[in-house]
Formats: sequence, C-alpha cells, structure tokens
Amino acid sequence: MTGASSGRDDESDGGVDGSGNDAGDDDTDSPPNATVSLPADVVGRYRKFSRFNSPYPAHRRGRAIDLYPGDGVGRSPVAGTVREVRSVGCPDRPYAADEDHLIVVDLAEEWCARAGAPPGTVARILHVIPEVSPGDRVAVGDALGPTTRSGFFGQWVDDHVHLGFRPPDANPLRASGSLPVAVDVPVEPVAWDGTGSVVERGPTHVVLDGPRREDSRRDGSNRDEYDAGPAFAALASDEGVPVDGGLAHYAGGGTFGVGEGAAATAGSALSLLGTRIGTATEHDSGAEPGAPRVEWAPVDVLANGERVVGLSLFAARGDRFGVKVVCPDATFEVGESVTVEVVHSDDPIRLGVG
Repeated sequence: MTGASSGRDDESDGGVDGSGNDAGDDDTDSPPNATVSLPADVVGRYRKFSRFNSPYPAHRRGRAIDLYPGDGVGRSPVAGTVREVRSVGCPDRPYAADEDHLIVVDLAEEWCARAGAPPGTVARILHVIPEVSPGDRVAVGDALGPTTRSGFFGQWVDDHVHLGFRPPDANPLRASGSLPVAVDVPVEPVAWDGTGSVVERGPTHVVLDGPRREDSRRDGSNRDEYDAGPAFAALASDEGVPVDGGLAHYAGGGTFGVGEGAAATAGSALSLLGTRIGTATEHDSGAEPGAPRVEWAPVDVLANGERVVGLSLFAARGDRFGVKVVCPDATFEVGESVTVEVVHSDDPIRLGVG
C-alpha cells in the first residue's frame, strides 16, 4: 500500500448492514440538525478519540467518533437497552478477523438529555464482539465484549469502538442520515518541531515519542485507567490549532475544540512544519457539529527524507500521546531518530474506501 488504497484502509467506520450496503456510508444531502455532544466523563474513559481519522463519509462529515480503549475491552460509551446485535462479513485481510459486529442500543432518556440527543435516539456501535444480547441494559463503562481487528481497518489502526447515532424512527442498521457528533472535551494543542525517536514499531507504522506535553503532571500514569483523567492533547498546527485525521492520506481531516485558546474558524488556513496543510471548512449541515473539518492541501509527508503514507492524528491522554507515522514501505527501528517534513505535492497519496 504505497499510493491509492487497495481496499478499505481506514481509522474507521466500516461495516455492512446485511443488505450489502456500507454501514459507514453517509450519503444524505440533508443531515439532521440535532447534534449529539458526548460528555467529558464519557470520552475520558478512553485513551484516545478521533472524529475525522477515516475516509468514510460519516467521519468526514462529523457524524461519527472512534473511541480507543487501549486494553482490548469494548466498553459502552452510552446507557440504554440493547435492541439488536448483528455480525457481518469483512474484506479479506490477513491481519484481521473475517467478520465485524454491530450493536444497536436504544438510548436511555437520561443519557439523551445529558448529550442533547432527541428522546428515542439510537446508538450504533461497531468493532466489538458482542457479549450482550437484545434486551440487556447497559450503563456507560459496561463491557460490551472484546474489541475486534476488523477487516475494515488499515493495518496500522488500533482497536477501537466506533460510535454513531440515528434519529428516532430511522433504520438503525444504516449510517446514512446519522446525527452530527460533537465532543464536550477541550484538547490541548502541542507544538512539534518534527523530530522524535521511535518508541513503537508495527508492520505498517511507527509511533514517535514526540511531541511531548509540557506539563508532565498530565501523563495520567497514576490515575485510574477509566476515570476522566487529565485533559486530552493533540498535535498542534503552526497556528496552535489541535489537528485530527489522516494527514494527508485521507481527503480531509478536522480540528478539536480547545476551550480557551486558539481554535480554527471556517476559511482559516492551517500549516504544519512551515507548510500549508489545508483550510478549515464548515460542515455540510450548515450548523456546526463541533470543531470544523479540514480540506487537506496537496502535500506529502517525508520521514528522514523518504515519502511515507502520512500521519495518523487523534487526541490522546496519558502516555499514549505521540505522532503515528504510517509507513508500510519504510523500515525504522525502535530508538531510531526520525525527522518528519511536510512538503507540497503534485501527486499526493489519497486512500479511499473502494
């Protein structure tokens, strides 16, 4: 995988509803206006989260979120009653399972009220092997089952819980027309000079030890794994805006809210390591479901002078923070120093869902 995608390489919301339709597809032209805002104490139970690190339309349009638990347990981000569970086939990947799973939850009224969701809203949860059954009541933090290595993932993708929401009376097996998703969590932007040492190596990626958060007290090492923990952090653009998504191997990415401090506004240019990487853009709904998305500029990412697929960006807390370099054709050893550059490209890498 060195150029265009040879399959569904995502970070990710794949899945099939059983009728051959992509459950990650979100092709409606008139999305609902209601926005589901995940509370801080829900998101804080996970090590990482991302709204835009995927080529799938639901993520590109701000209507899904991926939550990374870090321990292989798919914990529920919602409270309610399980309506349905379904297992479906996956694209054939040597590194992945041959089936994925969908858990549909009728949300409790109290949870809907906290998140600003209309009563009767339904949650769609993917990439968890269900150990729950229809009729079971679940609370936030309950174990739904182990996470799975879905064939809809790129090989560099960490196990995670994909979460989307369907309005009342809509088909819960489809993602089309899903509600916008926002996150009620400020994210600390962390500046980076493009350098770091490899601390993790996988078949198609490496993780660097940079950038580092300035406040070492926020490392989360002495806190319970599932409490709200410290603030999340993400790689900052040169303008100080925390950035989300696959830079720039997916067509678009996004930004995170920061509470107080720099934030992206529609039409503002973003740069990284001295190169313009894109423009902040309003969501298609016209209403703002959380921080703006970003249309990437035509750029390449270089690691030690060699073109790589890109940077996989997200918000993280604790010692999980560090840039992930997607580099299936490059070999970097643990401990090796890496310098990342971003340069203009006439032929940028773009991975799709086909």
